[in-house]
Amino acid sequence: MAVDRLSEVDHELEIIEQRLAEIEGMGEPDGDEVARSAVLDERNAEVDDLIERHRELQEEREPLVERAQRLLDVREAAKTRTRVDGDGSRYLGGSGPAFNQRKDPFEGDPTTLPRQEVISRAMSVMDREKHVYVPDDGKAQIEQFLRRSGSKEEEGTFQLDGSYIARRLLLTENDAYRSAFMKYVRLGSVAAFDPAEQAAVARYQDFEVKRAMGEVTTTAGGFGIPVLIDSSIILTSGAADVPLLRYCRIETVTNNLWKGVSSAGMTWAFTTEATESTDASPTLAQPTVAVHTARGVVPYSIEVNMDYPGFASEMGQLINQGYNDLLAVHTMTGSGTGAPFGIFTALAATGASQVATSTDGSFAGADIFKVWNALPERFRSNATWVMSVSVQSAIRSFSASSAATSSYFAIDLTGGTFRINDRPVILTDYAPTFSGSIPGTTGAANILAVGDWRQSYLWVNRAGMSIEQIPHLFGPTNRLPLAQRALFAWARVGGNVVASNGARILLNT
Repeated sequence: MAVDRLSEVDHELEIIEQRLAEIEGMGEPDGDEVARSAVLDERNAEVDDLIERHRELQEEREPLVERAQRLLDVREAAKTRTRVDGDGSRYLGGSGPAFNQRKDPFEGDPTTLPRQEVISRAMSVMDREKHVYVPDDGKAQIEQFLRRSGSKEEEGTFQLDGSYIARRLLLTENDAYRSAFMKYVRLGSVAAFDPAEQAAVARYQDFEVKRAMGEVTTTAGGFGIPVLIDSSIILTSGAADVPLLRYCRIETVTNNLWKGVSSAGMTWAFTTEATESTDASPTLAQPTVAVHTARGVVPYSIEVNMDYPGFASEMGQLINQGYNDLLAVHTMTGSGTGAPFGIFTALAATGASQVATSTDGSFAGADIFKVWNALPERFRSNATWVMSVSVQSAIRSFSASSAATSSYFAIDLTGGTFRINDRPVILTDYAPTFSGSIPGTTGAANILAVGDWRQSYLWVNRAGMSIEQIPHLFGPTNRLPLAQRALFAWARVGGNVVASNGARILLNT
């Protein structure tokens, strides 16, 4: 009914206004200039999204308020007349509409609710959550996902369906499902669920199975990890353990393949009066990024399961940490075969992105100048260098030992930061590492990369991580139980360079 929808709209407006007030009250972010700038950019983007959503809701609210007021007027008028059995006034009794009625967001079956209602309820859960700590950027990420949903007629055409995440949140964050999840992590298939827990688990599994029927490869099955602790959903561009994700583009999808559109750009030209224009049609391409299944296993003894306080929560943190470690490796050197492409692997396979060292088997200061010049101008202002600590050490030695080589580039070490040509540097052990001289051989070797990763590299998360308990692990000798169990977790992710012109790799050929 319109009155119910008005209540939902008012509640969502209240959430938006509260969030805007929170952002306005935030202090200056910590970190270096680049980190602060990234945080401020994210805040500004969130504010823009919230303002736009607030405007949409206000437009929707006006006719709802008008209709609710007319209904209230009719009811008030009915109270002033004498009611006679059989007249129509009996349909008008009761109190006026409760515009700000607080509803239980978990009431009813979220799999059958209209998409706008389920999204509104999910946002309400986010606002009320007190038991699970979710960082502000994680909350903003989920709320942004929830708002990205088309109409019922458009369902299936979007790569990210916000209503799927909303339904999954309502199915996994209610008290009954949370309780069942904790029992399952500890006891597996022998866990005794009460009727409410059984019903909550059955609703989730039925929802995922029906959704999976239309997909070739899915993550259906097992126990769905509750949304507010699910790294495949709340992993954001501020992820500290996966450094490239602070700078690259991240997309979350609810299907099996990300599809985009890219172009080298439109060509403009000046022409004289009354002459035919030149053909400036851009050449469009459609890059795709496939998602691959990432798997992880956490073994543990039966004694740990019995004695360790907070076992389920600790196991969840171990799963997420291992997941982040895997992502950190593959964003750098992923093979692309049954796994995401890392930036070094993808760029090394693209001839236009390769810059060879000036002398085969040698790495010198002139090579920094060479790779920087090879990067197109429009990508330099937002470029970020990526290298290992051993490569950084070699570069610092160039600057310290010879004014001639250091004149090719500028190094900034003020404030404890390392910058080259006034651009930030990602230092990670997951980038190619060398011992001794760099590269040290005349064989092929990747040294460093530089690029505007926001435009050139895309990371794709397929929303939804699941786990299953393996009740017994068996020894390799007699195949007898080890008195150990394990949690088997899986999620689906992908990554690739989608605009190779936006980055360059320095390598020894």
